[in-house]
Amino acid sequence: MHKIALLDDWMDDARQAADWSCLSDHQIDVFHDTITGDALIERLQPYSILGVMRERTPLTKEVIDALPNLRAIITSGMRNASIDTAYARSKGIVVMGTQSPGHATAELAMILIGNLARQIVPSAHAMQEGGWQVATGRDLRGARLGILGLGRLGSEVAKFGQAFGMDVVAWSQNLTKERCDEVGVTFLDKTTFFQSCDFITIHLKLSERVRHLIDAEMLALMKDDAYLINTSRAPIIDKNALAEALRSGTIGGAAIDVYDYEPLPSDDPLRQLPNLIMTPHIGYVTKETMQIFYGQMAEGIAAFIDGKPIRELP
Repeated sequence: MHKIALLDDWMDDARQAADWSCLSDHQIDVFHDTITGDALIERLQPYSILGVMRERTPLTKEVIDALPNLRAIITSGMRNASIDTAYARSKGIVVMGTQSPGHATAELAMILIGNLARQIVPSAHAMQEGGWQVATGRDLRGARLGILGLGRLGSEVAKFGQAFGMDVVAWSQNLTKERCDEVGVTFLDKTTFFQSCDFITIHLKLSERVRHLIDAEMLALMKDDAYLINTSRAPIIDKNALAEALRSGTIGGAAIDVYDYEPLPSDDPLRQLPNLIMTPHIGYVTKETMQIFYGQMAEGIAAFIDGKPIRELP
């Protein structure tokens, strides 16, 4: 019998989203909190298989070395930067993934853009508190939407923007005019991109090259009524520079769904910033996505136990 731990199931989705009967001969324990350090290692000691949700719990070399019973890891999605995949494989641990539809994150990015444009959050709060109109919004039609990274998700957001009649442009370090032409958006140079966009939404993979790509210098280039949206990875934005830009009115506002530490501490200064919409990393958190993640997680664990692992990560 294998002991299986499903980690970081914050919303108790695992049991409802998948049929785990294929693993009825094995012990499955579901954990709803996120812990680190010695407490994490102590918790995971008995388990031979770990099911992990995105990048909520890092499985580093140090953690892996402290888990002598570990035989397999399966993550939601086919990429998880918080797992030392190469080291795990060198220790003979099988690392697998699941498919990831991705469109849910693109949908959230567009929803946040609309919220910022029409100032939905302060207006809703005013109504709950007995008030009335507190802000004048702006049109999406005719506004310039800047896509920072034109991969799978960025391309989805570009289509949404086009459907709203926005002027959609793009830039990233390796982006080409030919790729922009394929998607039907305009390629801009970096400076023009930051200076001219009314909304900038980030859709980049995290690497050292893009860490703090959006810093004080880039924020200073933006219009004072422009908005920044991040549903990608927190370190792409210099958090301190963003905080100062919001306090000083350098930019009009921002919406973020990702954070350096998650769950975000209740006393984190980000929670006190003006003109900032914060969502608790829900970009991919939909019922339909969880059904894929946990359904294929159950399938993958069963395949590993049967000696035929599927969707192994390189």
